[in-house]
Amino acid sequence: MSRIGKLPVSLPKNVTVTVGQGNFVTVQGPKGQLRQQLPAEIKIEQVGEEMRVTRSSDAKNHRALHGLSRALLNNMVTGVDAGFMRILDIEGVGYRANMNGKHLVVMVGYSHPVEIVPPDGIAFEVDKAGRQITITGIDKQLVGQIAAQIRGLRPPEPYKGKGVRYRGEVVRRKAGKSGKVGSKDGK
Repeated sequence: MSRIGKLPVSLPKNVTVTVGQGNFVTVQGPKGQLRQQLPAEIKIEQVGEEMRVTRSSDAKNHRALHGLSRALLNNMVTGVDAGFMRILDIEGVGYRANMNGKHLVVMVGYSHPVEIVPPDGIAFEVDKAGRQITITGIDKQLVGQIAAQIRGLRPPEPYKGKGVRYRGEVVRRKAGKSGKVGSKDGK
């Protein structure tokens, strides 16, 4: 039995889940509404104040889909209730971000500023110094994808650590060239 799949998904009081034809799941809460089609081999039922996810057999593909379906359902419930947030830090001289209306403008060493238009359900926020970007939304997958796209503009480099990184990300630093430093014969 899947360790993740057998865990129930507890429903907050203000969240409703409806399972339609063909396992089309709709989750509605205070922050919005999410819809997703889960695999037909997986059975989703509400028992009291929680959702249970079960599989029809112990076939290899059913076991693989069991934990996945439960995790997707849990992410939908968490998203419409509390939402998701990803924080990016910007390191480097002259690197910064600011807001232009709802659009994010990032300056990370290119000859031009890069403007990012948020898709529906995503909001950007930048601190006063322009060194921290906060991405919020109800869809965990979309929040992570947008964060990865922004980080991909200028990933952190290992020599000086410049670039865009996730909050808490550790960048392994490398030593630079050491041929000229500390040679005894002065060459």
